[in-house]
Amino acid sequence: MAEKEKKTAVAAEKTKGFIAEFRKFIMRGNVLDMAVGVIIGGAFQAIISSLVNDIIMPVISLITGGIDFTNWFVSLDGTSYATLAAAQEAGASTLNYGVFITAVINFLLMAIVVFLIVKGMNKAAEKVAKKKEDAPATTKICPYCKSEINKDATRCPHCTSQLD
Repeated sequence: MAEKEKKTAVAAEKTKGFIAEFRKFIMRGNVLDMAVGVIIGGAFQAIISSLVNDIIMPVISLITGGIDFTNWFVSLDGTSYATLAAAQEAGASTLNYGVFITAVINFLLMAIVVFLIVKGMNKAAEKVAKKKEDAPATTKICPYCKSEINKDATRCPHCTSQLD
């Protein structure tokens, strides 16, 4: 009986260790940031899909003379169907390359938007870094103790050395 209790205690410790390790992992800042990014990315994908399906594809269809990419498909059973919906209703296997073209356009638009956002963020970061570089220094380093002190100091508050 004592052997069984030992095994149960060891299993409980392993479970507590696993849970504690998982809790430590999940509470790290970068994991939470990644989770927020994934959620926002999913919501952003819905916006991009609407942009492609409701705005860009109708314009492309207008330019190409009314071509509807969503009805570009090949019926794998050899039967001809007027629309993709009709083929799916009949239970036919289809190769939906028009839907694939729409997905590629979605991806390219998403990539362009992300690129523009990153480019804007980088430009903003450069401006902030440039402002910091241009700002006059308010501190200097003590030549004796190498501590950071006010640039107007005449005596180091750390080592009490007389400064020039």
